[in-house]
Amino acid sequence: QLTSWFDIGFLELKSITWEAPASLLEKLISYEAVHEIKSWADLKNRLSSDRRCFAFFHPRMPEEPLIFVQVALVDTLSDNIQSILDESAPKQDTRQANTAIFYSISNTQVGLQGVSLGNFLIKRVVDSLSRDYPNLKTFSTLSPIPGFGRYLKKRLDTPPPSDTENMRQLAEQLQQKDWHLNEPLCEALKIPLMQHCAHYLVNEKKGHRAYDPVANFHLNNGARLARINWLGDTSSKGLQESFGLMVNYVYELAEINQNHERYRANGEVVTSKVVRSLLSE
Repeated sequence: QLTSWFDIGFLELKSITWEAPASLLEKLISYEAVHEIKSWADLKNRLSSDRRCFAFFHPRMPEEPLIFVQVALVDTLSDNIQSILDESAPKQDTRQANTAIFYSISNTQVGLQGVSLGNFLIKRVVDSLSRDYPNLKTFSTLSPIPGFGRYLKKRLDTPPPSDTENMRQLAEQLQQKDWHLNEPLCEALKIPLMQHCAHYLVNEKKGHRAYDPVANFHLNNGARLARINWLGDTSSKGLQESFGLMVNYVYELAEINQNHERYRANGEVVTSKVVRSLLSE
């Protein structure tokens, strides 16, 4: 069975750079599952001096990445993917970087979907980056919210009787073309959308687990739901999937095990004050 062959102890963590063989770089382009790599220039930007890409390899398949993560080394908690993927943005001096942003994790092997390689990959990469860059203090994701769009559309179609008018108004505003480019409309939508999103991430469950698959993955790893970002992904995919919202899940090394246990035991989602304030409004 494929899963038993891929014992985590056999896997090698490697950093992939622009100097890697073209055949390997082509695999990154074809396997990227979160933010499509649109060109060689796009890939080169993702492998530039203030970026890192790490992958697990099996000794018997040295040219085949099993899972890979893309990381941006920055000086603040990133709140949007546009700035990270901007090919014209100036490069960050990595000596000044204090934050590592994990902005894309892609599993490449369908046969390994049930194996939690992502959990081990993140922990190994955090260890590696901590050694190489002792100035890094924050390890966080900038993550999509793939289930939020479907969830909210369903609620807008069948609103609770107590909230019919608000939901009708919200639906009308979201139906306006290019609403995300309309400043007054954005102002009206920002708080309601972020409140619905906080509720979805914290309270909507499948059993004990968060309903959103990306949330479930990071919360189960012991991350904290730190911040919901307005217009974090304004690509057509981001607007369709989550009305442009993105999330930071922060991996606080001292609390990872405790957070994981609290989530595993009863589905408790550890959140920041900022997220809690959205839930209480």
